[in-house]
Amino acid sequence: MADGGQHRAAEDEPDTGSGGTSSRWWHSRRRISWAAGIVVAVLLVAGAAIMTGALRDSGRADPAAEQSTPSAPAVPATPTPSPTPEPGAAITGPLNLLLVGVDTRVSEPDWEPHADAVLIMHVTKELDRAYLFSLPRDLVVDIPPFAKAKFGGQRTKLTHAMSYGSHVADGKSKPNTAQGLELVETTVSRYTGIAEWDASAVLTFGGFDNLVDALGGIDLYIDQRVASQHRQPNGEHRPGNAANDGYAGPQMIYEEGVRHLNGWQALDYARQRYTTGGDYARQRHQQQLIKAIIGRVVSEQMARDPDRLQQVLRALGETLIFSGREQRVIDFAFALSGLRPEALTLVGLPGASVGTGGSYRGEQLTQAGTRFLTELLAGRAEEYLAANPKLVVAR
Repeated sequence: MADGGQHRAAEDEPDTGSGGTSSRWWHSRRRISWAAGIVVAVLLVAGAAIMTGALRDSGRADPAAEQSTPSAPAVPATPTPSPTPEPGAAITGPLNLLLVGVDTRVSEPDWEPHADAVLIMHVTKELDRAYLFSLPRDLVVDIPPFAKAKFGGQRTKLTHAMSYGSHVADGKSKPNTAQGLELVETTVSRYTGIAEWDASAVLTFGGFDNLVDALGGIDLYIDQRVASQHRQPNGEHRPGNAANDGYAGPQMIYEEGVRHLNGWQALDYARQRYTTGGDYARQRHQQQLIKAIIGRVVSEQMARDPDRLQQVLRALGETLIFSGREQRVIDFAFALSGLRPEALTLVGLPGASVGTGGSYRGEQLTQAGTRFLTELLAGRAEEYLAANPKLVVAR
């Protein structure tokens, strides 16, 4: 992790530069930049749309309006100060963005978070297309040594990188999720060949839940019948069974078709892995949820409705940790202003379980999955997917 670029996204403070920009306008920009980074690798696309609209609605002069204003009397020419560069002007593609969804179990203060969702967004050199794919939480990887947590390294499931990395060596402090993100970054880099992350983020499950509710729910295509392991039809959590090895009671059922889901329903559906397709189906459902959220945020045109924007911001609270190295959320939002949801391709990497005898050890990607990573880094993802259309996730 570089040079202190990691911080709570809510703490981003734009540099006002010169030119007499009002503090009120920059305060508004600060709020909108936080909205832009709702989920950095997920909603940067939506945030870019928000930021583009914000320029028109924030009180800055509209160039078209300026042209229609009568010309002022001629005055002696004076030097014009150099304009402050637009945020994100220094960002060029390709970009690699990492999103980690964690179950923090806030009811257990000492619980070390696990990476239950690991998603990667790769944006092309032209910043006009993006590919979103997941790595299995149980992917068997080499987690390298990590001195901050006094972790010696281990070959195990990817999900454990977050818990091992978040351990605070003094044995007294609570787990540090931002520190855990560092180890996840390094682990995923070594596995995928992605040398550096342009931005990364951790979002708790509660963040997804609150976000969807703040948006008024989302319309999601349910591609198969799914029975929830965790929730009852009324939204209450299912109690543990008598053997203490599972759950009991009625189950929430998600039937195939286009459904309008509220926050807990959307998150619950996307978390289920004890269903047809197992964790690979769950990865697909998480990607579909992300794309649905992006579409909802874009359609909301939040920059034109400050009250709705503030509602979403309040709902998110402190559920997002963002690392952009030396770039801010607002910078990425501006840089990706030309990227639209329809230019986001969802990719499902196929894999299979591995183990010894009857003992399950984890998952590994098939040759088709690992080859996609190679072709992606070589700039040939579009051609590879055209030749392997089954890897493209519908909807």
